Amino acid sequence: MSWKKLLAESKVHAHKTSRKELDDLRAVIVRDLEDAAIQELSDDRRFATAYTAALQTAEMSIACAGFRLASTSRPTVARRKGGKRRS
Repeated sequence: MSWKKLLAESKVHAHKTSRKELDDLRAVIVRDLEDAAIQELSDDRRFATAYTAALQTAEMSIACAGFRLASTSRPTVARRKGGKRRS
């Protein structure tokens, strides 16, 4: 499906990303991949954390293409400065 069709169906919106937004996403991805490597976590938790990193990578790719998703069925990861999750 093309970006043009996704726009027409309101599944994505035009979006101008910033270096800060991309840096913040990159920090979340790195953090999640580091967390996924923690052997003491259960395999399920490690997989879920790595999967979240993959979703954030996709979000970053979409932003670089000039779009953002209109909605998602997954909760948004709360981010703050430094890429750390809020408790």
